Amino acid sequence: MSVSTIGGLPVEVRAHDTGQEVAITGRIDVHSVADVRLLLHEIIDSGCGDVRVRLAAAEIGDATGLGVLVEAYNRARRAGRRLAVVDMTERTGRLLRASRLDRALVLRESAEPGTVAAVTA
Repeated sequence: MSVSTIGGLPVEVRAHDTGQEVAITGRIDVHSVADVRLLLHEIIDSGCGDVRVRLAAAEIGDATGLGVLVEAYNRARRAGRRLAVVDMTERTGRLLRASRLDRALVLRESAEPGTVAAVTA
């Protein structure tokens, strides 16, 4: 487990048997998205297995926050990995559904580690 701060946002990265989990705390917006992007790229490029992004304590502040998730999803897919947004706030869930990103991103509710299920086919 590694706890650090990127661009003022506290993050926690944990390695699991099935991949890595990243817990982000704070507001993901135009001011912090560059740091979040670098962190996710590093995790995707250097690891293996699923990447779980825990957003229970994070707030998507603007479109750049959504964009960094889509970019990370695409990068993970090109690397042969899956990206799962987990434990999101109700507001984040609504944003993903309203923008129809729930159809592209792999989402899962809080469940046992190692299980990742697509919400939609």
